Amino acid sequence: MSDRRAPLQHTLAMTYEQMLEKVRYEGAYPTRERAEEAVRLVLAGLGRQLTGEERVELAARLPFEAARILTAQIPDVQPLTGWFFVKDLAARTGATLGATRWDTGSVLSAVAELAGPDLLTRILRQLPSGYALLFGRAELTQAA
Repeated sequence: MSDRRAPLQHTLAMTYEQMLEKVRYEGAYPTRERAEEAVRLVLAGLGRQLTGEERVELAARLPFEAARILTAQIPDVQPLTGWFFVKDLAARTGATLGATRWDTGSVLSAVAELAGPDLLTRILRQLPSGYALLFGRAELTQAA
């Protein structure tokens, strides 16, 4: 008999291959390799932004290969807003801002699914403004 009052645990699991296929499908990438380039770029960038418990918990929910990309990065001292995050990724690759924004949304929607709503909310509270839309959520602001 289970206690119905106990909080629901996040149980969604996905292999790295499944994650790549999800990103490939969501981003309409022509090849798995192109989807993997996007995953590597965006997760490395996210690893430079996230710190603390949220970083550790997200890494635990990602497939091993994805977690390794995220955690191999040293977090920046000054986190970037969502817009500057996309600009930074574009500058690192030489891609257009539009293509980089597309890559970011395609990858972060898969990350959001793996994170689950509670962890994603905590991640968004930690990050500067502009990330909610990148994760596929509405950008909410607090009333003054």
